[in-house]
Amino acid sequence: MPELPEVETVVNGIRSHVTNKTIQSVWTSGFRLRCSNQDDLSEQLMGSCITGVSRRAKYIALHLSSNIDTVIHLGMSGKLLIEGNNYQSKKHDHVVITLSDNSKLVFNDARRFGMFFWHDDIHQYLKHYGVEPLSDSFNTAYLSLICQNKQISIKQLIMDQKYVVGVGNIYACEALFKSQILPTKAARHLSEAELTLLVSWVKKILIAAIHKGGTTLKDYRTANDTLGYFQQKLSVYGREGEPCYECGGWIQNKKMSSRSTFYCKECQQ
Repeated sequence: MPELPEVETVVNGIRSHVTNKTIQSVWTSGFRLRCSNQDDLSEQLMGSCITGVSRRAKYIALHLSSNIDTVIHLGMSGKLLIEGNNYQSKKHDHVVITLSDNSKLVFNDARRFGMFFWHDDIHQYLKHYGVEPLSDSFNTAYLSLICQNKQISIKQLIMDQKYVVGVGNIYACEALFKSQILPTKAARHLSEAELTLLVSWVKKILIAAIHKGGTTLKDYRTANDTLGYFQQKLSVYGREGEPCYECGGWIQNKKMSSRSTFYCKECQQ
């Protein structure tokens, strides 16, 4: 499933192509996505100008001049693509928006686990979500506060959307490795120095992934339908049984909350 860097890459990829353009028409496949289809989707979107594009957690928002947001979630296999004026709808296309320059914004989702709907305010819709990890609000003091008295593992905590959004399994494993923190360590047992390191590495890992276009796993593609390249930079994720780049020991894999958790038991004491 695309995580924060992949979604941010898509946002950056489509922003210049859609901003300040008017929605001329909206085609929908009629197939149900993760949530029920809105009968008035076309009516609400048509004629509005896209004034901006942003990301909140793993959601994409097209901000419209009509003071509503088009909210998009890529789900497991969703792609949001920019196409030319001669584009013909393909299999698994579920929404095709034609813009004022006749270009198309296409939402394609083979597994139909994504979402595409309008809402009055994406921030209100996601008000129960935690802080953005790339914001100033995600800092040592905040992480220390939410770790207090938490017996759950630090990996589970930084992946919990009600505390921090968008730190998926890949990036949690990578940040914990760089911070030399064992993923299974109880959150309440982390020192201030460890928390400071973790905050720093979460930010560094996510920024590096965004610069590389995200991590290509399974179905993920960028807005230009190309692959992400951060996977080439992974230190531990997906490397079970391979030597650690730092110490030469073997990368381990442990199931935590049904997620594969990769780590080096020598480096992450």
